[in-house]
Amino acid sequence: MQSSKVHERRFALGPGVIAATSFAVSDALAKLVFAAGGDVLTLALIRGVVGLGILFVFLRIGPPPVPDTARTRAIALGLGVLFAAVVYGLFKAIELITVPIAVLAYFIYPLLTGIGGWIFGVERLGWQGALAALVAFFGLALTIGAYPQHLSLAGIAFALGAALSRAVFLLVARTELQDADPRLTTWHSLVSSTAIFAVAAAVTMNWHTPQTAGGWISVLIVSIATASGILTLYISTRRIGPFRTALIMNLEPLLATLLSAPLLGEIITPVQAIGGAIMLGALVAFQLWR
Repeated sequence: MQSSKVHERRFALGPGVIAATSFAVSDALAKLVFAAGGDVLTLALIRGVVGLGILFVFLRIGPPPVPDTARTRAIALGLGVLFAAVVYGLFKAIELITVPIAVLAYFIYPLLTGIGGWIFGVERLGWQGALAALVAFFGLALTIGAYPQHLSLAGIAFALGAALSRAVFLLVARTELQDADPRLTTWHSLVSSTAIFAVAAAVTMNWHTPQTAGGWISVLIVSIATASGILTLYISTRRIGPFRTALIMNLEPLLATLLSAPLLGEIITPVQAIGGAIMLGALVAFQLWR
């Protein structure tokens, strides 16, 4: 009986853990791509193309998606602009600052989503949630302020911009695409975001591929890991719901920080670790109380 319960728990929580791990691996290895001479635009474009291929296969072998309407399709395609901003902003932040700081700064998006939902009347935000949000922002400020060297303000700005874009994306999807199949929403937004990166690459003609075999391997792993994260995030949402999935996804910044030490030599100071712990703890409390 006990073994059966453990198996059921692993079955329920497994996809969410895999999703958080996949995104953490993508975050850490993106830095290796940039160290090998690759740039943000190239990585974003290749990642999008590979993701489209994997998602295309998933849509063909999985249960048939619920057909969308012209309106939901147009909204999802429009959301691709925000999705492109999320991808570019996060990768650019990782390029300019350390992975732990970039991912932690990006992970304020649940707070921004909750606060935005309260402002626009999408959901309620009690005093407990407001207090948790303030504590989380304090934890992030402590982490950033305790950085021992010069910290690129542009890197922080890109991470915060990605978080804001993700928050707007989630709010629009919640209000306008509540009944749409998440797989088709993801597909359409990935199509338009990848098209944006392709056009940008063609217009600028200033994109750079990795100069080492290790860099190309990292590109491939980042692309596959991101697609895996998207798919398992969808499975987790269907299996245990969006709320518990969101809680599990808080593992991403923790795992990205742990991976950054052996892979990149990026180690946070004790004060930064305390700030990060305060932020993640408050973020969990915020999600429980909102």
